[in-house]
Amino acid sequence: MNAPNDLNIKLTSFSHGGGCGCKIAPGVLAEILKNSSGFPVPKELMVGIETADDAAVYKLNDEQALIATTDFFMPIVDDPYDFGRIAATNAISDVYAMGGTPIMALALVGMPINKLPVEIIGRIIQGGESICAEAGIPIAGGHTIDSVEPIYGLVVLGLVHPSKVKRNADAKPGDKLILGKPLGVGILSAALKKDVLDAAGYAAMIENTTKLNKPGKALSDLPGVHALTDVTGFGLLGHLLELSRGAGLTAKLSMAQIPLLPNVQQLAESGCITGASGRNWAGYGHDVALADAVTPVQQMLLTDPQTSGGLLVSCAPDTVDEVLALFRREGFGHAAVIGEMTAGPAKVEVAA
Repeated sequence: MNAPNDLNIKLTSFSHGGGCGCKIAPGVLAEILKNSSGFPVPKELMVGIETADDAAVYKLNDEQALIATTDFFMPIVDDPYDFGRIAATNAISDVYAMGGTPIMALALVGMPINKLPVEIIGRIIQGGESICAEAGIPIAGGHTIDSVEPIYGLVVLGLVHPSKVKRNADAKPGDKLILGKPLGVGILSAALKKDVLDAAGYAAMIENTTKLNKPGKALSDLPGVHALTDVTGFGLLGHLLELSRGAGLTAKLSMAQIPLLPNVQQLAESGCITGASGRNWAGYGHDVALADAVTPVQQMLLTDPQTSGGLLVSCAPDTVDEVLALFRREGFGHAAVIGEMTAGPAKVEVAA
């Protein structure tokens, strides 16, 4: 099932990969960046590239720090309005993942002008505008190019108090791990491409990928929340490894506690998996210890690229109830405790 557009054009047919599955594989990215030269870092730059965090943070004064991020990708669905909504939600999420409040966006638009009618392109942009309106921010400008594949996304700016920035590197031993959204977007997108995703599955996919991670702003007010990130193209394991490496700790996951979107395990068992899942595992699997009872399909779920995925919170045990209640108030009914951070080497251990 794929929501049709008026001109019956399949946007996904233009793209070699969709959504956050377009990301360069972590192993290849590490190889590309390994010889990057250092550069002077101003003291005002609170968060840069050192821990692969979600956004850059620059201190403006004692009360304000500027958050800057960008994200864009190729279509994950055929409906242009839904594509625009998903891409915008995904881009804005990085500001929430730093504990910030978005203030404005710039659009990044690359389209095959000779192949896509302007009406379709307009609907993509309108979809992005609708999410920005929901977030309470304007699209204040942007840039467009004629591209071989459709590309849409945003540059997003936000603000946060310097003392409330939530980095991905500050987890502490004993912290509990909480995931705000269920996994399985990549599985559903693969099913969509195979034309085996039903209407209910498509609806679940769109609901998940267009839900703004607004709890991030309120999480910044909780001293017991030590680290925060969002789960996107590198899958749950990849982004959790970033937390582990930043803090120098071992993350322990319980597979049975991880929330999943409806029917994703069955779809994965039938072969609906993305190529990005395997590339993710190849890039970081050496730092993951899977219990014998963890199945190959469950491994795929843990590496499944999540377009516009959920917030991943590392918090003190006595803050768990408050964090879960916050998620529930914002409509994140699947939020769940999925593991904990412990003393040990920077790796992830997964129990069944």
